[in-house]
Amino acid sequence: MVVDAYHRLARAQKGHARGAPAYSVYVNRRIGRVLAAVAYRIGLTPNQVSIISAVHSFVAIGLIAFGPVNVPMGLLIALLLVLGYAWDSADGQVARLRGGGSPQGEWLDHFIDTIKIASLHLAVLIGLYRVLPETPLLLLIPIVFSIVATTTFSGMLLNDLLKGKHAVASTHERGGGTLLRSLILLPTDFGLVCLVFVLWGWTPAFLVGYGALCVAAVLFLALAAVKWFREIGRLGASA
Repeated sequence: MVVDAYHRLARAQKGHARGAPAYSVYVNRRIGRVLAAVAYRIGLTPNQVSIISAVHSFVAIGLIAFGPVNVPMGLLIALLLVLGYAWDSADGQVARLRGGGSPQGEWLDHFIDTIKIASLHLAVLIGLYRVLPETPLLLLIPIVFSIVATTTFSGMLLNDLLKGKHAVASTHERGGGTLLRSLILLPTDFGLVCLVFVLWGWTPAFLVGYGALCVAAVLFLALAAVKWFREIGRLGASA
């Protein structure tokens, strides 16, 4: 039963990581739990769920780059991105229901995430160029966002890889997240990037919202890079 699977997942949720922002923890994970229960009930594998997530996300990215820039399209793009993000949360939850994930599934999940993060902001660049051909400076926003988002994601993966080599628990394994901390980190949440496309049809409003998220991402990476560098330095000292 779907309800039984949902309650099993509720009892087996992974820890609230210190760096996890609010939408991801309190909204996306719960939507993903519902999708995971349904997926498990109809017999989908974690890898199939990852592919469903990718389809939602990449259709949205294609529409950002090449679709009309209007209000209905913005609503559709936001819905597809939100569902893609929720299915991304669901694949790991399906794996837990089935007794655990696999290295292949983890690789596929991260591989899809990498393509999504690298291409989303480049699609925004193309979409904005089509409606703002005479204001090239504004196109720097998605370029900067793409660089920062890709670097942040790669840095997080590299941190976990190096910590794992030194038998240090990852951020997710340590847990320790709080509601206050997750709310402070909310401006860095990918879920907000998904939702800001509701404004896609109102280009000036979209630029304000998207630009604010870009600034938050830049500030987060600047602070996080210093913290990560010190943490990895301590690994070398202990070795």
